[in-house]
This record gives sequence, C-alpha cells and structure tokens, in this order.
Amino acid sequence: MFQQLHKHWFTNTRGDILSGITVALALIPEAIAFSIIAGVNPMVGLYASFCIAVVIAFTGGRPGMISAATGAMALLMVTLVREHGVEYLFAATILTGVIQVILGWLKLGKIVTFIPHSVITGFVNALAILIFMAQLTHFEGQGWVMYGLVALTLAIIYILPRFTKAIPSALAAIIAVSIIVIAMGLNVNTVGNMGDLSNLPPVFHIPAVLWTWETLVIIFPYALSLAIVGILESLLTATIVDEMTDTGSDKNREIKGQGIANFITGFFGGMAGCAMIGQSVINVKSGGRTRLSTLVAGVFLLFLIMVLGDVVKQIPMAALVGVMFMVSIGTFDWQSLTSMRRIPVADSLVMVVTVAIVVATHDLSKGVIAGVILSALIFAWRSAKIHSSRVIQANGAARYTITGQLFFGTMMKFAELFDYSDDPEYIVLDFTHSHVWDHSAVTAIAKVIAKYKDNGKTVTIEGLNKESQNLIDKIGLHSTGSH
Repeated sequence: MFQQLHKHWFTNTRGDILSGITVALALIPEAIAFSIIAGVNPMVGLYASFCIAVVIAFTGGRPGMISAATGAMALLMVTLVREHGVEYLFAATILTGVIQVILGWLKLGKIVTFIPHSVITGFVNALAILIFMAQLTHFEGQGWVMYGLVALTLAIIYILPRFTKAIPSALAAIIAVSIIVIAMGLNVNTVGNMGDLSNLPPVFHIPAVLWTWETLVIIFPYALSLAIVGILESLLTATIVDEMTDTGSDKNREIKGQGIANFITGFFGGMAGCAMIGQSVINVKSGGRTRLSTLVAGVFLLFLIMVLGDVVKQIPMAALVGVMFMVSIGTFDWQSLTSMRRIPVADSLVMVVTVAIVVATHDLSKGVIAGVILSALIFAWRSAKIHSSRVIQANGAARYTITGQLFFGTMMKFAELFDYSDDPEYIVLDFTHSHVWDHSAVTAIAKVIAKYKDNGKTVTIEGLNKESQNLIDKIGLHSTGSH
C-alpha cells in the first residue's frame, strides 16, 4: 500500500509542487474567461477548477493530467444559464457527473481506440490554434508595452532552461514580469480587470431547483452533451499526456473520476469541467508527473483566491498570455505539416477537416465526431473492393477464388462476379483470401447460391476462416432471403 502511495504521489515531489503552482496561476484567467463565456460569475469557474482538480487527483486514471473548467464545456452551458439560471447549471453539473460515472462503469474508455491518429492530430492542432486565438482578445486597446511584456515572458520561458531548471521557466516568467510591472507602475491589464474575485471558499449548496420530472427534462439534454464532450476531451488529452510522458493510464477510471469530480462540483457552486490539454501541457513541461501535481494545482488555486487575492489581481495578463502562447506553440504538432507530403491524402484530409470544424465552431466534439465519421467512410470506401479469379478444374468444375472483404459495401459487386448461365454444372467458391463480415454478406452468398440453383447448378463453399464459418452457421444460408 505504501509503495503504491509513494509511486503515485511522491516520486517527484519537488517537481510536482512547482509545476502545480505554475498551473494554478495559469488556471485563474482561463477559469474566469470560461465563466464569462458561460454567462456566470467568475467565481463559478474558479470554484469548479478547484473542486475538479482536487477530486480528480484522487479519483482519476491519468496521473499528472489537469482537469478544471474548460471552454468546450462552457460553450454548451450558455443557453441553459440564459434561459433557466445558474442553479439549473449546478443541477446539470451534478447530472453530468452521474452520467459519466455510469458510462465509466460501462467501460466506454475503449472508445478512444476507435479514434484515428489523424483525428487526434487534428484535435491537438485545432486546440493549439484555439488557445492562440483566445489570447488575441487581451491585446485589444493595449499598446506596445503589452507586446514587449509578452515577448519578455516568452524569452524567459525559452532561455531560462538553458541556465537552470531549478524552477519551471513559466513560473519564473510570471513572477519576473509581475515584479517588473508592479515596480514600474506600468498601466496594463491585470487579472483583476477580468472580473470581480471573492476571497470566500466554496460552500456546500444543494441547487435551488424543483427536483421534478420537468426539471430533469430541462437539464438532461445539456447534461448528456456535457458528459459526452467531457469524456471525449478527457480521453484525447489523456492519450496525449500518455505519449508525452511515455506512460499508460486507466481510461475507464478516468471517465468515472471525471464523473465523481463533476458530481461533487455541482454541490459546491461550480460548473462542469473536464481535462484541459493546455494546462496539462504546462504541468508536464514544468515537471509535473504524479497525482500530487494535480492536487497542488487545485489547492494552490484556492490559496491564491482566499489568501493572495490582492496579489493575484496585480498579475499582468501579458505574463499569462505569454505562457499560453508557449502552450499553443508546444501543443501544435509541427511535424504533421511536413509529413502531409508523405502520408495518404485521405489521412491529411481527415486532419484538415477536423481542424477546420473545431476552429470554425469552437466545439472540439463536433470536429472529432466529424473526423471519425469521415475516417470511417474512407475506410469503408477503401475496403469496398472485391474481385475473383476463375479457373476450370480438371474435374470440370469452375473455381472462383474470392479476394477482398465481403460486407454490406461489397455485396452488390460480389453478385456481379459470376457467370450464372455459362458456368459448368459444379461451382466452387473459395473464400481463403476473403472474410465474411455481416448479415448482408451472408445474404449475398445465399443469393448467389440461389441463382446458380435456379440454373440447375450446384455450389460448394471452401476456405472459410473460423469467424466467417461461425457467422454463416449462426445465420444460415437458407434463412437469408434466398429463393
């Protein structure tokens, strides 16, 4: 037990604490911005980020990943908040958690294995673009000082590691730029300009809604959408962090953990959230690896709000914008641009479509779903090729050797491969180089046999692999519509 505790919590204590502090600072403007998107008080996003990060540190399946309030989730809440109020949002957050726990128990985590690499690459690149675009609003109405401070932040982030890695360069940049701005009295936007911050901790609160069937009808569609989007974003982020850290994770536990975190958050005045790729990248690049980094991020975020609120308000947005630019640059898969000349055109198309839809709609789930559907259609088109070679054997029988996949997409072509009227009396269908996939395929075989039978000829089937034979035996060639 103590070995497991040490493995998941205390193998990288110093790095996890420092990275968690860095993430907490970067979470503040993001949480406030997402609250504004959802149309709620900034504290709703901050409380959510604290609760989710702390709970997921214990319940999640991907150590070192950061979960909090996110933009993708906030976009789904706008209508609910506008039409019914924030209390309904809290109720929807609780229901979102319940749905995610159920889906985790149903082991939905394996869904990530059906997402093609080109879609994951498109997801990552689109998110990097969205992170970059989200920072541009902070330049509105600002002068050259803002640009200079952002440049200084980036310079510290990329140059400091060449001299020392004792402190995460992003944290050092935030502290250094903040000191310069405060000491020189520079007139630039700060965290305090983004919204009113309270120094009160979150308190247990049962959503003030009527717990009736009518309320469930109102919040269920939102909760279901939030649950699915949260799962998709969390699983994709977990996969990316897996690759960055060269470690594995329990995807089903992650889904259940996200559900428990959202369920608890709804009772503490927070909005539903999920994994954040931007903050997760900051955490990993700053040295965070274990659950301790996620816990520190959540706890230190609350400490910043309650104890250092007046100091936090003075942090210049330029420093945090610079950190998010670093995240955007580090998140984008630059190699995917050069590899487009080498990979199949269809895969490049899937990646571009995924990026385009996500950037256009600001909805990660729409882009991912579109990418998966397009990939499936391309795969089906590529697989929908079947042909045969015909030879006359010594005994006078015609042997057709079938090559390709037999399924609903090739059943019509399969029926056209044979010469029903001119073939000899005996026909052999050799499936050694083919596979029978579905009911449509079995129906196609039955219809071919029926056509030969109508011409007074006999068909023998050979070479079926075990799975194909089992499917045909289960369905039967005489109960599929043949006549």
